[in-house]
Amino acid sequence: MLSVGEPDFDTPGFIKQACWEALKAGHTKYTIPAGIPELREAAAEKFRKDGIETTPGQVIVTPGGKFACGAAIAALCGPGDEVLLPVPYWGSHLHMIRASGATPVPVRTFPENNFELTPEDLEKQVTPRTRLVILCSPSNPTGAVCRRQALETLAESAVRKNFMILSDEVYEKLTYDPDSPHISIASLSPQANEHTITVNSFSKSYAMTGWRVGFLTAPKWLSAKIGAIQTHFVANVTTFAQYGALKALRDGDGECERMRRIFASRRDLICDLLARIPGIRFTRPSGAFYVFPDVSAFGLSSVDFCSRLMEEAHIAAAPGIGFGAEGFLRISYACSEETIRQAINGLAKFCTSPGMGA
Repeated sequence: MLSVGEPDFDTPGFIKQACWEALKAGHTKYTIPAGIPELREAAAEKFRKDGIETTPGQVIVTPGGKFACGAAIAALCGPGDEVLLPVPYWGSHLHMIRASGATPVPVRTFPENNFELTPEDLEKQVTPRTRLVILCSPSNPTGAVCRRQALETLAESAVRKNFMILSDEVYEKLTYDPDSPHISIASLSPQANEHTITVNSFSKSYAMTGWRVGFLTAPKWLSAKIGAIQTHFVANVTTFAQYGALKALRDGDGECERMRRIFASRRDLICDLLARIPGIRFTRPSGAFYVFPDVSAFGLSSVDFCSRLMEEAHIAAAPGIGFGAEGFLRISYACSEETIRQAINGLAKFCTSPGMGA
């Protein structure tokens, strides 16, 4: 199973214990819709450590990073607005834009440029109707980590042309190369911060996917709108889950680092194995837990490739067309090294079988 973007680790025990203690203490009632004060303060402190100036009042604790993205888009965009969406994209971003009534504007990016928007892309695609640009770094699906120069170019354009940036940073703790660190675009300058919604989550870095707790910070005027959407659509994130999330922020760095090191080892392994398969090309990912290989040399659509891979080799991968990028696959290495070895060896046999010449 290489198709699922979910850590194979269990939630660390001390986080589960904090949740259990909250249940025993009777933390089972409604909270303030934006989240318990202690968690908003801890999230604001985390953002400030990352160079993003904010206050607890600007932080919204959300039911997962996905809802944070959706609520931000809905609060900001509507009919007549355009949203630039770099391709490959995370599919939910596309559907969130459409649900808001805004028009998605896909902008193709390329492996040779680290899947980043270029100055030429921004000059060509940004119009007076551009309301928002989506940034996902580290990237789902490519694993690319956006470089400082590309972030500075995007931030400068946002300030100059007055559009907002939605920075989806749920994989920010999962980077593996010293020369490709995660940088929050809102940390570049006060002006960039005023044009950015920064979204984060506990799901990936703390192995808490089922807990459904995310958080964001935004300029005060926009945070208030996002908070209103959450109030009337959700009320609040599950109360006792918030106490588990609080423990994760306060004491979870060691577990995050332990899991990051394991993911780094898996990244190295899967890239080494993929590099041996004729016909497969890929850019080595620097973050998240995905590889996004180009399989166009085999002459199949990404759906047909994945269907045959499942039928003939019993290996699940995600077709690139679901991310707007035909001819690619998304492969997850959020699984054991044994699973990786078995799956990539099976992929190699599939790719070199009769009728699959590249």
